[in-house]
Amino acid sequence: MTEKLYDVNAYLTEFDAAVVSCQVLKEGTERDVNGQLSVGEAARPDAPLWEVALDRTAFYPEGGGQPCDFGVLGGARVTDVQEKDGIIFHLCSAPLEVGSCVHGTIDWDRRLMHMREHSGEHIISGIICHTHGYSNIGFHMGKDCVTIDFSGPLTAEQIQEAEDLANQKVLENIEILAEYPDRETLATLDYRSKKELTGAIRIVTIPGADVCACCGTHVKYTGEVGPIKVISAEHAKGGSRLDILIGEKALADYKCRFENTQKISALLSVKPEQTAEAAQKLLQTVADLKQELGALKLRLLEEKVDAVETGSSACVLFEQGLSTVDVRKLADKLAQKVLFAAVFNGSDTDGYQYVICASDRDVSAFGKAFNKALCGRGGGKNPMIQGQVKAEQKAIWEYLTKGGVLQDGK
Repeated sequence: MTEKLYDVNAYLTEFDAAVVSCQVLKEGTERDVNGQLSVGEAARPDAPLWEVALDRTAFYPEGGGQPCDFGVLGGARVTDVQEKDGIIFHLCSAPLEVGSCVHGTIDWDRRLMHMREHSGEHIISGIICHTHGYSNIGFHMGKDCVTIDFSGPLTAEQIQEAEDLANQKVLENIEILAEYPDRETLATLDYRSKKELTGAIRIVTIPGADVCACCGTHVKYTGEVGPIKVISAEHAKGGSRLDILIGEKALADYKCRFENTQKISALLSVKPEQTAEAAQKLLQTVADLKQELGALKLRLLEEKVDAVETGSSACVLFEQGLSTVDVRKLADKLAQKVLFAAVFNGSDTDGYQYVICASDRDVSAFGKAFNKALCGRGGGKNPMIQGQVKAEQKAIWEYLTKGGVLQDGK
């Protein structure tokens, strides 16, 4: 069994220990601080790694939703820590001599971040459990945020209330207790636990917020947690899944949002607290302009149709900026006045979207020949076809003229 120094003092960053075992792993790759493959030499597929066990350790092994610690052990990099049957194994970049005494150093920034996040998770999970009776059925500390699954549905108002209460507990700077109660005391406690536990049970208590069985590392006082912010919520597993930022990640998110708000404020020429209202007004203005533009486009299309002489043999128009609906409407209106109506929307650079209507020929057969000759695609049934063509306007005019649709390119 490995003595767990982090269990007694989560703030311990350096320690000495004896090497109990060291086994080479023939295959393996090293991970960086985010759990991803590192770029260094040790990340080569053929780079050997060693699994080292100590008589005692301050390295926290992965478990309970909390990632493991990283650091240095006897000059070797520690890139993974796992517990198996009470023995904690350290994945190291170099071998350590069995029986030797080695010095270990924890990556403190990583440890402290996890301590804050785990403590913050306890606070908000305990509050939701006490307020709504929902259990924490899933917990993960990810690279970007902490994700918690609760057993029941939560409304936006309930989530905001829990967040407010959690941050209030942070401001109160309450002491967080981590103890192993005796059996008699344990029997009297109403504590949260995800599974049936045996043996000595470690209870983490945050007065007024949570009482929970937990083996993780935590800060000593709630004030060390920092801000707690729920950034998203969704229905999952019949309950609610919350993504939460805690501590430095919440502060970084606030800084990013503040800077963006300042930029939007300057662009809209309003105070930061007025950006939402100003953005709403801007959206309404855009909607009004779109409606006005639509009316003008419709009027312009009608004028173009009016300019075409009824009974003409053909009319072909090249346009830009029309919607798919506008192209069809224009072609349909022209078809009511001429035998052959075609509308091409686009440019020589990007190609043309087209709609062709005809009452003087098999337009379906015409479309197949047209697409084959001009690298187009599309189709339809008489009396209308539609599609796209990658050809220049000049080439389209020439094809229609040679095909007898137009006379002299007109």
